[in-house]
Amino acid sequence: MKMNKLDALIKIALEEDDAFNDVTSKNFVSENKKAKAVLIANRDGVLAGVDVFVKVFKTLDGSCEAAIKKKDGERLQKGDEILEITGPARTILSGERTALNFLQYMSGIATLTDRFVKAVAGGKAKIYDTRKILSGYRELAKYAVKCGGGTNHRMGLSDMVLIKDNHLKLIKDLAFAVSECREKYKNIKVEAECENLSEVKNALAVKADVIMLDNTTFETASNMISVIRKSSTQDYKPEIEISGGVNAQTVKEFAKLDIDRISIGMITHSAPALDVTLEMSID
Repeated sequence: MKMNKLDALIKIALEEDDAFNDVTSKNFVSENKKAKAVLIANRDGVLAGVDVFVKVFKTLDGSCEAAIKKKDGERLQKGDEILEITGPARTILSGERTALNFLQYMSGIATLTDRFVKAVAGGKAKIYDTRKILSGYRELAKYAVKCGGGTNHRMGLSDMVLIKDNHLKLIKDLAFAVSECREKYKNIKVEAECENLSEVKNALAVKADVIMLDNTTFETASNMISVIRKSSTQDYKPEIEISGGVNAQTVKEFAKLDIDRISIGMITHSAPALDVTLEMSID
């Protein structure tokens, strides 16, 4: 995430928590008291968000310093020390919750992504994220997906064409619409969402770069994949993506198919926060 955007997001989060006016810390902790806090993993997982965590405290007080022991993307075991933060005790207390929220959120996404990546290991299918992310947190979430070994789908609506079911209801001539779009945007990729064989054939007819098989059963997907691969040539071989309702149980089965991508919304919209704790000590 660009620094100005990250700075703004952190400031919003701190202001939401009234961290600049922490009445408890201001009234019960001496202004001159220095402290050290250690960030500890309470569960196994994959780390993401260390820089954001530290930046929260530096936003409150630039004198805060961090000794980082674990880096983003590293696997954590319960009890691992992730980093130490030193500085004014008031600052550490006031920024604790906001900093933890960011790191737990991002590490939770990285950890869940890692589980899916492990589940499909050995095959060619890669795990992709979606845009099912809380507004304002997209870049952080997608970064966390990469920390967990996943791959980012489009960041926003301008990155590529993705023709979904609701688009199809409004398009009279798909071939003409795709042709016009490619003429206007020379290097843009076109992905088509398909829920049945008829839509797959339409996607093949317009030479979609990626054909997404959405909300299908294993058997239906297998049949559609067979049609796509039989229709592929040396010059045109679309990527095949499985999407919709994929979970920890079904992902292994789908990965056995001749596909390139599996996009999973739950890795960003339903990942449980990774349990970590910040333990204070006085210098």
